Amino acid sequence: MYQPSEKILKKYADVLIKFALNSGTGIKKSEVVQLLVPDVAKPLLVQLHKAVLEAGGHPLARMLPTGLDKTFYDLASNEQLTFFPRKYLKARVELIDHSVGIIAEGNLHELKDTDPAKIMKAAESTKKVREWIDEKEYSGRFTWTLALYGTPAMAREARMSLEEYWKQIINACFLDRADPIAAWKKIFAEQERVKKKLNGLGIVKLHMVSKSVDLWLTLGKKRKFIGGSGRNIPSFEIFTSPDWRGTEGQIYFNQPLYRYGNLIEGVKLTFKKGRVVEATAKKGGKLLKQMIARPNADKVGEFSMTDARSSRITKFMADTLFDENIGGKYGNTHIAVGMSYKDTYDGDPKKVKKAGWRALGFNDSGEHCDIITTENRTVTAILKSGKEKVIYKDGKFVV
Repeated sequence: MYQPSEKILKKYADVLIKFALNSGTGIKKSEVVQLLVPDVAKPLLVQLHKAVLEAGGHPLARMLPTGLDKTFYDLASNEQLTFFPRKYLKARVELIDHSVGIIAEGNLHELKDTDPAKIMKAAESTKKVREWIDEKEYSGRFTWTLALYGTPAMAREARMSLEEYWKQIINACFLDRADPIAAWKKIFAEQERVKKKLNGLGIVKLHMVSKSVDLWLTLGKKRKFIGGSGRNIPSFEIFTSPDWRGTEGQIYFNQPLYRYGNLIEGVKLTFKKGRVVEATAKKGGKLLKQMIARPNADKVGEFSMTDARSSRITKFMADTLFDENIGGKYGNTHIAVGMSYKDTYDGDPKKVKKAGWRALGFNDSGEHCDIITTENRTVTAILKSGKEKVIYKDGKFVV
């Protein structure tokens, strides 16, 4: 069975530890780095552990056993589903300076017969951890990154051999280069240029149109486009969290979605006065509706665009991390229903109270689900001056 070389995994670990964390500058000496790695990705854990030590940090390695989820949801009582070890989790959040999460699936369909309501109930009970993490991140005391480790199950789902699947990972993360970190710095520099242009336009609204999409979004007060923070590797997207109240129209997503152990295909959402009033899917419609029914999951939390020229991902990977960054002919646009990103606030997030976030139209939810379209789209910005300016066309930023 194919396995990437130690040299490739060493480069991968170095990109994550010595570049992605600390927002593109790598970890500092004596910082504590949590490593959350499934057991099927142990070869990468070995290299991550080594990279943290080489950088002078303290690795806090947690190898996560795969194959336990179905048993848990089949047997767990309501009390067990909602169990929340507050002291333990709070102490862990306080201890770590950074976290690296590795996505590696042994069985993408493990939970296909599990009641999604159970999964979402368990997820809702841990929402407080996300709030603690966010608070620490927005105060500048924490960073994180996510990356993908290819497995046979994931490759099969994407209809590739394991070697082909890993080739996409290697190319996407510039691991085929002598110096992947130098390549990422160039990507970050271009993202900075695009963000500066977008944030200087004075955008009030966005209108996205394609063969199957006619969607309006209101940017909202004190908003900015962000990206290139190292939070995901790879990450080629430029995104913001619009004022959810100004979302109108409909959007069809031509890319499949894997959520809660199930496949959802052909998603179509219709928005009115900021809320999803109709949600349909060609496959997995019941799960989609259950997900949208979670508190505040019927509102937009993110709007994102990826330039086809930046991304080296050319194939469907059956994983959101890569699929939301796909390049190909027309790049991609994705929106997320659920939680907004408060770091898209053009100011100091620490100074905004809960009522202030509500007044600004930032959405608060335990859900954050990215859904993707790669249709040829045109995104037009309506500016404060009343003028219109195309900012994205034929898969490319035109700013």
